[in-house]
Amino acid sequence: MNDHAERARELFLAGYNCAQAVACAFCDVTGLDMDASARMASSFGGGLARLREVCGTVSGAALVLGLARGYADPKDYAAKRDHYALVQDFARRFKEENGSYICRELLRGVETAPGGVPEERTAEYYKKRPCPELAYRAARILDEMLLKT
Repeated sequence: MNDHAERARELFLAGYNCAQAVACAFCDVTGLDMDASARMASSFGGGLARLREVCGTVSGAALVLGLARGYADPKDYAAKRDHYALVQDFARRFKEENGSYICRELLRGVETAPGGVPEERTAEYYKKRPCPELAYRAARILDEMLLKT
């Protein structure tokens, strides 16, 4: 079970954004290859393109939940309700463990460059951010949920 969590942390440390790290760690679950997973999640890094909204690890997990347990029929309201409840449960659990699921709140106290340009990944960048651990935790929670449902 911890393989996905470790993989998510490793992928973030290899340069993938937070959403990509989680989504790509679950290629074996989603059936997507790394390229498709990385492209699908590429917009969600930094809380949606560095807007610091919903944490990218949460968005990456939601993408995995959609592929693994989502619905496709827009008229299947029960499936929609159940899927939204599943994603909301993930968000609740993530927030309970980390204090928030909002990127800017999770990065409170961390100096970040303003604007939409990604920062260079340096040793200092990784040292000051909780993101590798957040990717790990999101993947661990996701694993627990996928094993349960």
